[in-house]
Amino acid sequence: MNQKKWMLLAVLVIAIAVFYGLDGQQYLNRDFFQELYQDNPALTAGIFFALYVAVTGLSLPGAAILTLVGGAIFGLLPGLLLVSFASTLGATLAFIFSRTLLRDWVENKFSGYLGTINKGVEKDGAFYLATLRLIPAVPFFVINLVMGLTAMRAWTFAWVSQLGMLPGTAVFVNAGVQLGLVEELSFKGILTPGLIASFVLLGIFPWIAKAVMETLRRRRVYSAFQKPKTFDNNLTVIGAGSAGLVSSYIAAAVKAKVSLIEKHKMGGDCLNTGCVPSKALIRSAKMAHYLKRADEFGLEQVAGDVNFRKVMERVQDVIKQVEPHDSIERYSGLGVDCVTGTAKVISPWEVEVDGQRIRTKNIIIASGGRPFVPQLDGLEHIHYYTSDTIWELRENPGRMLVVGGGPIGCELAQAFNRLGVQVTQVDHGSRLLHREDEDVSKLVMEQFIHDGVDLRLGHEAQAFRNDNGRQYLEASVQGQIVQIDFDVVLFATGRQANTSNLGLENLGIELTTRGTIAVNDYLQTRFPNIYACGDVAGPYQFTHTAAHQAWFCAVNALFGRFKKFKVDYSVIPWCTFTDPEVARVGLNEQEAQEQGIAYEVTKYGIDDLDRAIADEEARGFVKVLTVPGKDKILGVTIVGYHAGELITEYISAMKHGLGMNKILGTIHIYPTLSEANKFAAGEWKRAHAPEKVLEWVGKYHRWMRH
Repeated sequence: MNQKKWMLLAVLVIAIAVFYGLDGQQYLNRDFFQELYQDNPALTAGIFFALYVAVTGLSLPGAAILTLVGGAIFGLLPGLLLVSFASTLGATLAFIFSRTLLRDWVENKFSGYLGTINKGVEKDGAFYLATLRLIPAVPFFVINLVMGLTAMRAWTFAWVSQLGMLPGTAVFVNAGVQLGLVEELSFKGILTPGLIASFVLLGIFPWIAKAVMETLRRRRVYSAFQKPKTFDNNLTVIGAGSAGLVSSYIAAAVKAKVSLIEKHKMGGDCLNTGCVPSKALIRSAKMAHYLKRADEFGLEQVAGDVNFRKVMERVQDVIKQVEPHDSIERYSGLGVDCVTGTAKVISPWEVEVDGQRIRTKNIIIASGGRPFVPQLDGLEHIHYYTSDTIWELRENPGRMLVVGGGPIGCELAQAFNRLGVQVTQVDHGSRLLHREDEDVSKLVMEQFIHDGVDLRLGHEAQAFRNDNGRQYLEASVQGQIVQIDFDVVLFATGRQANTSNLGLENLGIELTTRGTIAVNDYLQTRFPNIYACGDVAGPYQFTHTAAHQAWFCAVNALFGRFKKFKVDYSVIPWCTFTDPEVARVGLNEQEAQEQGIAYEVTKYGIDDLDRAIADEEARGFVKVLTVPGKDKILGVTIVGYHAGELITEYISAMKHGLGMNKILGTIHIYPTLSEANKFAAGEWKRAHAPEKVLEWVGKYHRWMRH
């Protein structure tokens, strides 16, 4: 820190010390200024101004009281001028102090506000600051300090603050004026019309300011577009995956006019290329694996060969059986106008489908996502699949290279391996399922190795080569290049949002750094009547979260003028359907450590569970993270047979605020796998037994035996 900064810091510390040393708070009252004002009004105004600047500049408590005092002593107009300029000057000083001296302290103290405010400043700049000043969702002193850490210029901060705080300051000063007119502090004395009106205005001002700012924001964002006089629809939904189906279903259920546009197949990825086909494949692979394990169950001379073509055709049959649930016929019968074609948003109220325009009050973009394929050298010379196209296979491909160690890659690698495909799985990380805890990854990797999957971890894919029919991957391992031969490649390297060719760039609808559509807590884009949900919006790319978001989109779009709902991500579960399954809700250990959240761990091994032993599935564990010393659940990970079903009890518990004691006190059927949840709660209880009380209870029982 240079000499100037040390001097400024010294001045700041001395000023705060002097304020509290001289008991500065004793001057923040009406009586002190009332007596002084009668003798010398000009001096009083100067002292008041200086004191107000000091209080706001040093971020000390008392600004609200001083504002009321200013109205009571100086009257409406003089008080408003004094308070307005003093508060702006003080706020700007706090802004400068923060930027110059207090960066580390402010970042640590107000980190929860910092990210949100930074995003707001980057997006809307001065308008965002004006909104914060008019609608004080964040305390003003926090705004002063946190804004100092942004890129906003001090002059911009000052004039926007001056104008933004002026309406609220006027309301507070007026309240002070009315309080100054009260002659006696009695019930009759304070029930004057002016004072009552003033306090009513204080109460409703935030709502008035919010409505005004929302109106200004709407005019600003819609200014370049002509709104239609009439509309064809209440709601138009783009994309008939999980999010689109649910939102259009809700709209039709409440008798809204809704169109659902899909350019490919109804049901989206989940039905056609994702959840449904992958789980059908996994089930066949599970049966094939059980045949190999027949002797464990006392069955001899059990034979069974995998007919790869029949397995893949069964997958298609399963899709066909589920298709009617998501079909055009079903949704048309529910009252949804199903439109087949390519949609493009051409204005905030117009969607074009293959040349036909639909005028609509609201739009929900639910266009989903697609597999991400890294553009590696030589990719154009090899034959590769993704999780969208792998279902075209009808013959065993021989040697399959699976690139990616996340949930999709793990599910498909294990399934194809168990169906007789020679699988090599490559990932740049040191373990599979890197978002899960290490003990989770270890259990899954041990099973993969036992199944015969050739795991190549710590391998960074560099290039593909096709040398006279020999196809191989060049990968970097600790600085060395290795070659991995294959017949086909399956990319499972993540997914990206479908945002292109929708017309978003023409409307200025922003994308996040992850390539998803930027939405607020109500799932609105920059246009309040255009929403986004599902994989195209994130942050979670699961079918069940897409459906969850769809409810908020539909309700907010159709009834938002009365009440809007913020999307709730507090309890988001998911499951990776490997064998063993990996299910999780809430925090795991590595996330808790990254976020600095204190926790206790309770772990119960499923190898001790009677039903798991009887089913020859005695492996895995239930791991629960709780608040230290309390039974509040922070997160649960279950690894094992049917983990995706077992986790439901903990999902409900977290959703409804139930702790480990409630789970322990619930009767679980014997013998079932669900007892694992109760036994985990029992382990927690045992670790938190009241030892001192039990010691006295033991003494009581010994006494009773004599």
